[in-house]
This record gives sequence, C-alpha cells and structure tokens, in this order.
Amino acid sequence: MSEVETAQAGASRPSDTDAALLGGLRQRTAEACAALYERFAPGVHRFAVTRLGGDVGAAEDVVVETIVGAVQDVRRFNPRRSSLTAWVYGIARRRVLLELRRRKRRKSVPAQAQVSAEEVGEVSDGVDVAEGVTSRLAATRQVETLRRVLTATEFEVLVLSCVEELSAREVGQVIRRSERAVHSILHRAKTKARERLAGDE
Repeated sequence: MSEVETAQAGASRPSDTDAALLGGLRQRTAEACAALYERFAPGVHRFAVTRLGGDVGAAEDVVVETIVGAVQDVRRFNPRRSSLTAWVYGIARRRVLLELRRRKRRKSVPAQAQVSAEEVGEVSDGVDVAEGVTSRLAATRQVETLRRVLTATEFEVLVLSCVEELSAREVGQVIRRSERAVHSILHRAKTKARERLAGDE
C-alpha cells in the first residue's frame, strides 16, 4: 500500500455535524456557507499567514478562495478518503502553494508581509521556548527562525499539527503522506526547533 493510500485508509464516516453541514453545502444554503466560514476561516487564515511569511492580505485571499472552492467542489468530497477538516485544509494548502509559486516567479517580497506577534500566534510564556513554539508557534521572530531551519514540509507539518491541531492522520491526508511519515516529520521538526531555539536562548 502506498503512503497516500495508507494516509487515506481508515477515514471515518462524517460526524452528524459534518453530515448536516455537507448536506447544506450541497444545497448551497446561506446558513451552511456561513457555518463553513465560521468553522474554518480562522484556522485557515492562521495556517496561510504563517506559511506566507506573515502576508495578511494574501492569507485573506487564501481564506476566501478556500471557502469558495469548498462550496463549489463539495460534491467531490469523499469521506472515505479524508475527513472534512483535512479536505478543507488540503484546498487551502493548494492555494498557498500556488501563491508561493507566483512569488518565486515574481522574486519579490510583498510590502505588507509585516505582522505583529499577536497576529501570528500567542506569545510564549518564556518557561520553555521550544515547547511554546511546538505547541503554538509563538512569536513572529520564532516563526521566522523556524522557517529558516526547517524544510518546507517540516514547517508545514508543524503548523498543521501544533497550531491548527490536526491529527497526524488528517495532516497526512492534507500533505498526502502516511500517518507514520507525519509522526517522523513532526518529531524531526520538533527536534530541530528545540535545538535551534535552545541555542538562541
């Protein structure tokens, strides 16, 4: 069985809440669209703003594109392949990667890519910096430090797992890797983060 098949295996049936939401989205009701936005927009925004180097404007675009994409493509959602959460974050991830490819072509950094620590995440209490970062990816300075020392995949897994609190199975569904691979990547990312941030301290 391939890593992708392993990541997809065992996806459970939608919960009653998810089933009701999906039913409303398939009927394009305003209530269901609003519920989808309320449930996923904050997390998708955090994920996007972190992956896009603090570019709030681009992250807001990702949120809109993700919600619209989910509503338009809801009939393609297959609960046997992923959870609703993993499916929505998968859409967001594709939008983020598209934006990153655009930036590579432009080879420029947007002027608005400046945010405060509060906009990225909660500030660490300073008791255990490594643990604070791996649990919430605390302040902007720490996020930028991690962005430099982690691979793109390690950084993405750390954000999805520790900031957005997706399960290892859901992270695997988003990035199309096995649950075992996600655990390995996350362990490696946390180890690098701990070593680098301990050195900074």
